Amino acid sequence: MDFNMSEISTKELVEELRKREGVFTNIAEPYEPYSVKTGDGQIDDIGPAIILTVID
Repeated sequence: MDFNMSEISTKELVEELRKREGVFTNIAEPYEPYSVKTGDGQIDDIGPAIILTVID
């Protein structure tokens, strides 16, 4: 039996990742501004958003 990850909803994937060791979650509530800055650039937006940092 083959397993196709594309059949899993984004919501389910995020819920599973949040349970894992090495995954850190930040939540921007509705209408809350947030910013993510890396060496590649910056994202400025308004929530709602779930921001996952995955250290693997």
